[in-house]
Amino acid sequence: MLRAVFYVRVSTTNHQQNPEVQLNDLRPFVEQRGWELTGEYVDRCTGSKESRPELNRLMADAKQRKFDVIVVWKLDRFARSLKHLVVALAEFESLGVQFVSLKDNLDLTTASGRLMFQIIGAMAEFERSLIQERVRAGLRNARAKGKRLGRPEVPLKTASRQTRWRRARAAAAAAHGQ
Repeated sequence: MLRAVFYVRVSTTNHQQNPEVQLNDLRPFVEQRGWELTGEYVDRCTGSKESRPELNRLMADAKQRKFDVIVVWKLDRFARSLKHLVVALAEFESLGVQFVSLKDNLDLTTASGRLMFQIIGAMAEFERSLIQERVRAGLRNARAKGKRLGRPEVPLKTASRQTRWRRARAAAAAAHGQ
């Protein structure tokens, strides 16, 4: 029997959102699958927060292999971004932990779910490539306009001894045609 846990997040701390809405859908799903529910991780904070205590605890428990399957209500309740999702899912895969998002029909316990994960990963890689291309094009454009890229040069009189030594060495090498 697989050991399952829930990760649930509500966006407000003033009790206007109730995690039971998500949990009421998740409990029957796990029961129907015949899995043993061994834990619930509930965060009450915005998804944009870098640190979510229960998510951090979930990740630590996954590394200790305290469960076999993580079930979430929706992907946006779990991941902050596509990159965060792909990295987390890859980590779960390497740990042998399966992942299910109930409302998104993403079930990595099935072949079609694993295919969907590969597609999501490919889209994330494509997005990274597009960003890299735009950055490179922007740098080329800046250079073509004569902009100097990088850190501004430190004036010699305020430069450290090591910086002065490096500059003297580079000037000597240039003078000797190296």
